[in-house]
Amino acid sequence: MSISDSLFARALQLMPGGVNSPVRAFRSVGGAPFFVKAARGATLITADDRELIDFVCTWGPAIHGHNHPRIKAAIATALENGTSFGTPNPYEVGMAELIVRFVPSIQKVRMCNSGTEAAMSAIRLARGFTRRDKIIKFSGCYHGHSDSVLIKAGSGALTHGNPDSAGVPASFARETVVLPFNDRAALDAGLAANLGQIAGVILEPYCGNVGFIMPDPGYLAHVRAACTRAGAVLIFDEVMTGFRIAKGGVQEREEIVPDLTCLGKIIGGGLPVGAFGGRADIMDQLAPLGPVYQAGTLSGNPLAMAAGIAGLNLLEELNPYARLDELGRQLRDAVLAACRAKGIPVQVPQCGSMFSIFFTGTPVRDYETALKGDAKLFARFFHACLERGVYLAPSAYEAGFLSTAHDGPAIARACEVLTAAVRQL
Repeated sequence: MSISDSLFARALQLMPGGVNSPVRAFRSVGGAPFFVKAARGATLITADDRELIDFVCTWGPAIHGHNHPRIKAAIATALENGTSFGTPNPYEVGMAELIVRFVPSIQKVRMCNSGTEAAMSAIRLARGFTRRDKIIKFSGCYHGHSDSVLIKAGSGALTHGNPDSAGVPASFARETVVLPFNDRAALDAGLAANLGQIAGVILEPYCGNVGFIMPDPGYLAHVRAACTRAGAVLIFDEVMTGFRIAKGGVQEREEIVPDLTCLGKIIGGGLPVGAFGGRADIMDQLAPLGPVYQAGTLSGNPLAMAAGIAGLNLLEELNPYARLDELGRQLRDAVLAACRAKGIPVQVPQCGSMFSIFFTGTPVRDYETALKGDAKLFARFFHACLERGVYLAPSAYEAGFLSTAHDGPAIARACEVLTAAVRQL
């Protein structure tokens, strides 16, 4: 028995499904998960000393690769002074200054501890600001596991065939209107049917939790205009895409100004973190200034802030976005060419350092078309890649990520592996 198999057997006795986050259990692709004891650059080192080229990147945060020396040094320096203070600290002010400078739509920001908490708090803030109750979300968009948004969700909920979760009261679900992504008419109809009742519209501007899906040209501008007309708060969930698609996120790339933005992942440099921010008049409704309550013992944690500041400073110095897009296109083109040669229908949406592989002939533009992908074929492809030393997300419905550490031998080897895996199908 391998060390990973032994660890998983022990974990199954102690944790539900043997994991602390559902998609890690490999239920979607079959088999048992491997355990990782170390990571550096673009490589994971398993408990059994296998080295894997990693395209999960801890589900997004590792844009500079794993264990980057600058980030590691920043954490070590902060650690010399303590792990948590329960008071304001200088790092959180520095992080706030960087976020406000990088993302012009954010005039004020509040730190928290996860993307789930950021989205949950932004929704509560939108409700408090507008004094309305209902929100609109989109099928397949995942905004964490709080009750209001765990309805037709993506990410692990979709992977395990449970887009709706037990434990969410029907009364809560009635306050959430779920619409198809990329459907302008559906949004207009949803707002019209709930005239004066919609507090906010929340979406991933580039979807990453039902696989990677881009908006149709002009769609985000339509959403912005519709929210303005309806008096609803537009919330961009850029937990995945913030600082990854561009320095200022999707909103910079698409030139759309949301009212509120949810952030996470990259701003923690690999440590737990979240943030939400936006217009000052909305943000000032938060306690202690306003009536909307939100708090957190570890919010603005000095270790997470120090790691995130180092990571954001590196992004500003390196400006790696054009090169990351080039690496993404290399990966995309390798899969497309291999599938063409094999006669396998495939879609490989890609932008910058994010991508997905859907085995379908139908262009993927929403939740329904994502489900047309052949998940069983993806599972075979996943294991063929893993056997050759490349780790993709263990689900047909998750985005893949690249990092600056993939530049060079890692991307060349990965393209070889993905091509060979397709040939094996």
